Amino acid sequence: MTDTAHTTTTTPDAAALPAISVRQAGKIFTVAKGAEVQALTGIDLTVEPGEFVSLIGPSGCGKSTLLRLIADLDSATSGEILVFGKSARQARLDQEYGIAFQSAGLLPWRSVQANIELPLELHGVGKAERAARAEELIELVGLTDFRSRFPDQLSGGMQQRVAIARSLAERPKLLLMDEPFGALDEMTRERMQQELVRICSETGAAVVFVTHSIPEAVFLSDRVVVMSPRPGRIVDIVSVDLGPGTSRSDSLRENPAFFAGVTAVREALHGSPVAPLGADIR
Repeated sequence: MTDTAHTTTTTPDAAALPAISVRQAGKIFTVAKGAEVQALTGIDLTVEPGEFVSLIGPSGCGKSTLLRLIADLDSATSGEILVFGKSARQARLDQEYGIAFQSAGLLPWRSVQANIELPLELHGVGKAERAARAEELIELVGLTDFRSRFPDQLSGGMQQRVAIARSLAERPKLLLMDEPFGALDEMTRERMQQELVRICSETGAAVVFVTHSIPEAVFLSDRVVVMSPRPGRIVDIVSVDLGPGTSRSDSLRENPAFFAGVTAVREALHGSPVAPLGADIR
């Protein structure tokens, strides 16, 4: 009894830990005939609980590779990656994060509600609890009138909302998102950005978001991580101060602070200093 009490009192408070801590992470891929490609080198990054961080850089710079290492979909060749103080593998086993890709990846034979319930069903959650959680999420993503529809009856934006709701089903404290809006038209994409900001504000989840779009990164983020061409490394982290997510309406895109953020990230991508907003590397 004494031993159990001692263990409980010395367990770190998860809320006090960084959502993600990456230290000197590198990744080498072996390709044809045993040749090696250095995809990432010397990556140091900390993401705090509730923080929205975007990864941006030229194609092939390792943005998605870094996301996959955090998600334990691949293993780092060197360095350390912790998610809420746990190894990436343990965090995956403990369902500490939700993940969404460019393709919504919905099962065509399952309704909106059934797709959202899927992760809960796979982990043995009872029917009534699954239904109640799906109902909360359907309301959160604004699809109350579409709960019984099937994926082929939904627009691309609606499908992505279902995918986001599914990624939130197990109440993760972290969302990992790899260009989830990349295949959408510009108007739908901007609406989805606003939806995502609102959803993250309401859930309090930290987010790591891969994108090729500078305006998207600035609109969504607290910080924008700028990566170099291969081998990918972090060359700047630009802090963005546009107010809390709940205040990021469409009119913000006409705000001088938004344009300043876009300019700062663009200059960082081109190797210029980011003095207008300041760089903050953790």
